[in-house]
Amino acid sequence: MQTEALATESSPAPPAKQARRGVRRLTLADFRSYASLDMEILAQTVVLTGDNGAGKTNVLEALSLLTPGRGLRRAELSDCARNFGGGGFAVSIEIDAEGGRLQLGTGVEPNGGAALARKFRIDREPAPSIRAFCDHIRVVWLTPAMDGLFVGSPGDRRRFLDRLVLSLDADHGARVNALERALRSRNRLLEERGAGNERLWLDAVEREVAELAIAVAAARFETVSKLAALIAQAGPETEGGFPLAELSLDGDIDRLIETRPALEAEDEYRKILRDNRGRDAAAGRTLIGPQSSDLAVRHARKQAAASHSSTGEQKALLVGLILAQARLIKAMSGLAPLVLLDEIAAHFDPKRRAALYELLGALGAQVWLTGADPSAFAELEGKAQMLQVTPGAIRELH
Repeated sequence: MQTEALATESSPAPPAKQARRGVRRLTLADFRSYASLDMEILAQTVVLTGDNGAGKTNVLEALSLLTPGRGLRRAELSDCARNFGGGGFAVSIEIDAEGGRLQLGTGVEPNGGAALARKFRIDREPAPSIRAFCDHIRVVWLTPAMDGLFVGSPGDRRRFLDRLVLSLDADHGARVNALERALRSRNRLLEERGAGNERLWLDAVEREVAELAIAVAAARFETVSKLAALIAQAGPETEGGFPLAELSLDGDIDRLIETRPALEAEDEYRKILRDNRGRDAAAGRTLIGPQSSDLAVRHARKQAAASHSSTGEQKALLVGLILAQARLIKAMSGLAPLVLLDEIAAHFDPKRRAALYELLGALGAQVWLTGADPSAFAELEGKAQMLQVTPGAIRELH
C-alpha cells in the first residue's frame, strides 16, 4: 500500500478549529437500562466499573449514537428504547465549544408501533441529520466483540474499515448504502435476463455501480494510506507498548484504484462488470468490487499476518489501530474524538495496562473506559473520574 503525507495541500488540519475537551454533561431518558440519567462529567478520563450487565456498555453505546452509523452495537432503534418504557428514547450531551457549551441530542419519539425515525438537535434546535454533529464531535470505539477481527470474516473487517473511513468522511456511509442498493438492482436484472431490454438497464445500473464503487474504494484507499503513514511516523514501538501494524487493502478493485486515475478506473470497472455478467448471474451476486475487498493487517516487527499472532498480540494491534485512528481524526479535523474502550483492561497484564494509560493520556482526547474490576484502573485514581454503575444508576466511586 502506497502512503502519503498527512499534511497535504488538499487536506490540511483546519487551523481555525481547536480540539474540544469532551463531554461535560450526559443525559439519558428511557435509553436501554436507564429510565433517567443526568450526570456531570468532570475529567478527561472517565472510568465506569460495575458488575456484568449493570449498564456500563449502555453508556458507551449512547455516546456512540452521536456519530454517523448505528452505534457500537449496530442495534435497531427499537432495541435502544428501555423495556417497559414509552417506546422512545433520548440521548443528550453538552460539550465545550467556542464561547461556551454546546448541546447535541438525538433520539426517537414513541410512534405507536410504526417505524421509528431518529431526530437530531443542536442547542435544542432541529438539525437535518446527524451529519451536522460531525462539525462538533467525532467518536471512536473498541468493544470485546471486535477482538476476533483479524480471524473473522472479510465482511467484519470491511465494516471496521468503513467505520474508520466514516470517522473522517461523514458521507462515506451514504455512498456505501447507495452502492449496496445499486448492486442489488444489478443482481435482480441478472436474474431476469431474457426479458428483452435488460441490456440497456444493465448498462445504466452498471454505470451507477461503477461510479459508486470507485468512490467507496477510493475513500477506503485514502484512509488506509493516511493511517499507514501516521503509524509509520510513530517509529519503533516502546518497551511494554503496543505493536505497530502494517495495513493494506486486498481486492481486485483496490489494485485498480492504486494504479489508475478515478475516471479510468470507472471505465475499467464497467468493462469488468459487463464481461462478468454470466459468471455473476450464475453466482447470484457481483463477485468483483468493494463488497469483496479485505483489510490486511500485519504485525510490523514480526512481519507476520495479524491472524497468526497470539490473542494478546491481536488485542494490542487492535488497540494500536484505534489509537492511531484517534490521532488521525485529530490531525485531519482538528477535533479530538471521544475514545470509548469497553472492557479494555481485562486481557492486559499490568505492564501493558500502564503503557495503555500513558498513551491515552497523551492523546489529548476524552477517554471513557469500562471494566468489572476497579483494581484494573488503580493507576488512574486521582487522574480520572471514577464511577460505579449499578442497574439504572451511576454514582461516584469515591
